[in-house]
Amino acid sequence: MSNEVETTNSPVGDPIKDPGLGEHQYRPQDVDANQERRTERQIATMFGVATLLLIGFCVAYFSIGSDVRVFAFGDPADGDAFGGWSAQNFFLGLTLGTALLLIGIGIIQWAKKLMGDHEIVELRHPAKSSDDDRSAVLEDISAGVNESGIARRPLIRNSLLGAVAALGLPAIVMLRDLGPLPYGHTNTVWKKGMRVVNDVSGTPIKPGDLSVGELVNAEPAIFFEEDEEGHPVIHGTALMQAKAKAAVIVVRMRPEDITAAKGRENWGVDGILCFSKICTHVGCPISLWEQQTHHLLCPCHQSTFDLANNGTVIFGPAYRPLPQLPLAVDSEGFLIAVSDFPDIVTPSYPELARDQKKLNEKFGGDA
Repeated sequence: MSNEVETTNSPVGDPIKDPGLGEHQYRPQDVDANQERRTERQIATMFGVATLLLIGFCVAYFSIGSDVRVFAFGDPADGDAFGGWSAQNFFLGLTLGTALLLIGIGIIQWAKKLMGDHEIVELRHPAKSSDDDRSAVLEDISAGVNESGIARRPLIRNSLLGAVAALGLPAIVMLRDLGPLPYGHTNTVWKKGMRVVNDVSGTPIKPGDLSVGELVNAEPAIFFEEDEEGHPVIHGTALMQAKAKAAVIVVRMRPEDITAAKGRENWGVDGILCFSKICTHVGCPISLWEQQTHHLLCPCHQSTFDLANNGTVIFGPAYRPLPQLPLAVDSEGFLIAVSDFPDIVTPSYPELARDQKKLNEKFGGDA
């Protein structure tokens, strides 16, 4: 007995009935002109407030100090405050975040309550485009512009454009202040009589501590000094900025291997020289020392400096020698700085020659 099921070739009907388009539901704004105008004013107000908040972001950025805190416990004047948030970060986040929120809500409300919402039916078309398709796209764009009402709602259009334009202000402000501008920044914390110390332990360095061919990463002693209450003299952001310019390397070579430039014959102590650790190309910290050749290599772009010849560039994109710090020995036998750097410690920038000329005048001649 056969269990085969008899099949037929009769066409099968559509398994899902086309429901068609339901009755269009009109929004209050579609039937009430007063409600439409009220919604338009509400959206424009959101965009306007967002613009003011973005301006407030810029004001807070420049007017609130980075050391001011809010919601902190204790009295900051007594130095016992703890917890809390940075007031600058708090108000920057509050103004920028609220502005973005209002712009987003305004755009959503505009689309949901004022833009055209009539249902349309589009038939699927082949993936291959044609001239007719491109014409249809242009027509759709034109229809979308007309349905959005942007041409006949200048209040919303202008307020949105103002808010979006103001949205660029925080970006411009923050990009402008990614780091201090080099103009006029010709000084570091080094000064006459300041000791040279190990950058890890803060131990002052004596000439006898270094052997020929040795390199030591060092810093000015002020980074390890404390005030009467036991707090660091330099701390926080100021410390990081000062370290970025004052970090040095101390090397010892045989005195007969050193070719000192005119006026720099006495800048070393028994073959011990001190140079900035900041590459003059783009500011990378460097300490790759070749003992036999007296060369210092920058790991970023392979600029190479000859420390036995006044830090002269012998290879790579850097075109300025490493700034050299004049050294001497104090009454206790420790290495000290004779002065600040006579050369500007910074990556190269267009106005460098102008600022170097001013620094040369300060030191009384060409450095």
